[in-house]
Amino acid sequence: TPTLAQIAAVMGEIYANPQATQTSLDDLFFNAEQWLQSEVAREFAEQEGAAFLLGNGTNKPKGLLAYAMALTADDARPFGTLQSVKSGTADDFDADDLIKLVYTLRKVHRNGAKFMMNNNSLFAVRILKDSEGNYLWRPGLELGQPSSLAGYGVAENEQMPDIAADAKAIAFGNFKRGYTIVDRIGTRILRDPYTNKPFVGFYTTKRTGGMMADSQAIKLLQIGAGA
Repeated sequence: TPTLAQIAAVMGEIYANPQATQTSLDDLFFNAEQWLQSEVAREFAEQEGAAFLLGNGTNKPKGLLAYAMALTADDARPFGTLQSVKSGTADDFDADDLIKLVYTLRKVHRNGAKFMMNNNSLFAVRILKDSEGNYLWRPGLELGQPSSLAGYGVAENEQMPDIAADAKAIAFGNFKRGYTIVDRIGTRILRDPYTNKPFVGFYTTKRTGGMMADSQAIKLLQIGAGA
């Protein structure tokens, strides 16, 4: 019987303190302050992406791959435990494994679902063929049409593990439904021209968190172990 329970995001704070001299801020031919802020924003995005996938939950979000995993089906797993699907090939996977991964996910979650993997796995996927020699990968040749794999989109994430024995190298699911990101207030910048003269500091902080919202909405392909 369905029941409701409270879940709480694991929060963490990220900060940076880039500095520039007041002379450079005044004299450079480009907007140095804006450039510093854009560089900090890019670095924050990379650090957050790593935490949302791999974070251990200590002073940072608990990442997707940090949650417990089991091979059991949805009706036999407790909430918060993800299902992993083992590939049928030692130290590798094939096209059948990807199809199995897709249909392990319930139909209600496949609407809006996509694959997630790193660039090495993406290369391995791009050369997969079906029994008739056709590539599974369908490049988006029309403007605005994304590439698809087995009819679903692909998100490239450099933090995903490489293909290796027991690695959870490929994820598939509705990530918006399965994992929730919580931002508190947003990015805050404190301009400090006093503490470290003649430098002007831009103390930048962001408090963010993440949590598993539906452990049935995401599946992981676990590469088979070698002999």
